[in-house]
Amino acid sequence: MSTCLQVLDVAGDQRPVDPSDEELVGRCTSGDEQAWKTLVQRYRRLVHAISMRAGLQPDSVDEIFQETFARLAERIGEIQQRERVRAWIVTTARHLTIDTIRAQATARRFQESVISFEELKPREAELPLEEIFQLEQQHLVRRALARLDSRSRRLLHLFFYDSDDKPCYAAIAKEIGMAVGSLGPTRARCLQKLRTEYEKLVGEEPTSELPISRCA
Repeated sequence: MSTCLQVLDVAGDQRPVDPSDEELVGRCTSGDEQAWKTLVQRYRRLVHAISMRAGLQPDSVDEIFQETFARLAERIGEIQQRERVRAWIVTTARHLTIDTIRAQATARRFQESVISFEELKPREAELPLEEIFQLEQQHLVRRALARLDSRSRRLLHLFFYDSDDKPCYAAIAKEIGMAVGSLGPTRARCLQKLRTEYEKLVGEEPTSELPISRCA
């Protein structure tokens, strides 16, 4: 269930507007319970994805999620750069995941009565930084997509998310209620809207390639 506010765009359609991380953190430090719920919901999927990608079991994944946000609740007032709370959350979740991998390896080796220092070290392959980066990018694409008007979101879902096969222009045109010849230009405009929202979230120079593959 979305916690975004709703506003009308120029066409009269409703489009969600979610508060920035900086605003949410500020409201959380003032005791705003709804802001805290929104922040947790925003990063729930990303935190779960980090530990799941490392191959941990569901109970460990849930423990890492709980501990990540318990630590955030304790220290949220200490975060100097509030707009970088995502980096804080990702770093904390990754460290907790590596600690869990190490602890589980230790337990296994004790059970076997053989301890190998090399096996206790978390292997980079279990949680490579490249995969963490990819998960963050997918998270940002989901947020950018959620900021679009409903028609743009629906069209992009039909093209990129709703089918494993090559999209059928005729079927999409019928679903959207649009002429087939208008789909290409409309899709290009929707992608540009998505890129604009994505770059606002990233806060960097325009990217050369938008990570539009299926989200985790």
